[in-house]
Amino acid sequence: MAVADGLVVSLAYTLRLDDGEEIDSAASDDPLVYLHGAGNIIPGLEDALSGMKIGDVRSVSVSPVDAYGDIDEDAFELVPYDAFPADVDLEEGMGLSMVDNNTGQQMDAYISELRDDGALLDLNHPLAGETLHFTVEIVGLRRATTDEIAHGHAHTADHTH
Repeated sequence: MAVADGLVVSLAYTLRLDDGEEIDSAASDDPLVYLHGAGNIIPGLEDALSGMKIGDVRSVSVSPVDAYGDIDEDAFELVPYDAFPADVDLEEGMGLSMVDNNTGQQMDAYISELRDDGALLDLNHPLAGETLHFTVEIVGLRRATTDEIAHGHAHTADHTH
């Protein structure tokens, strides 16, 4: 059996940036489990895994366009300091969760810069603009259940809805 749409894949991996810094991993005894073809992982990695078999190991580099996109210069917003709670000490690089007042959607942001007139928030994904370097190993494959296909994701022991 080879990785294909509709299969549940168990994947061990190490993720590094261009400078070699390891930023994420999943060991073979605690793999990432996902439903292939359902868009549960970044497209460039999902495409590269197609056709692999249990035990196959591969190095994969995924460009920003096939991962989290390029940095969108329109995704920066200057927010005046009085919009933040007074008891919060703002720092560059600090992560924040915000709610869009128009849609009610929760968004994650990072303080890119503290300026005289406010905090410049970056709403891009933290890995936007990065080429991602994976070392991957397929450690398990199985056919997805009807429920998994209907829900669009793999069900694991710790799965909840």
